[in-house]
Amino acid sequence: MKLTGKVKTGLGEASYWVGKIKNIFERKYNMKLYLGTLNVQLEHEYILKQGQKIKASEYGGNLDVLIQECEIMGHKGYIVRTEKNNKEGGDHPLNIIEIVSDLPIRDAKHLKDDDEVILSIKE
Repeated sequence: MKLTGKVKTGLGEASYWVGKIKNIFERKYNMKLYLGTLNVQLEHEYILKQGQKIKASEYGGNLDVLIQECEIMGHKGYIVRTEKNNKEGGDHPLNIIEIVSDLPIRDAKHLKDDDEVILSIKE
């Protein structure tokens, strides 16, 4: 599946939250995460499947974090979203996704706000 969207600036809080799941993520998915996310505003709402997740009890949080593997500009990444934000009434609209990876995608791929990106979602 392909998703199209535009790069957007986030709230600047991702490094804190990625830091909380970093060690668990490395153990489960064998990737050392960069402490930040790439925010993408999709053309349409997107709901992550309830398959892969990091449970709140694993990182000391209050919400499970859903994980969906993807590829962006030829690089492997993962969409991460709390269960609360994966349904109507969450803190973020359903057309906003956050992507984690082992590198700062925005800088590494020379992206700026409103640049269009295409993601391939691993089903």
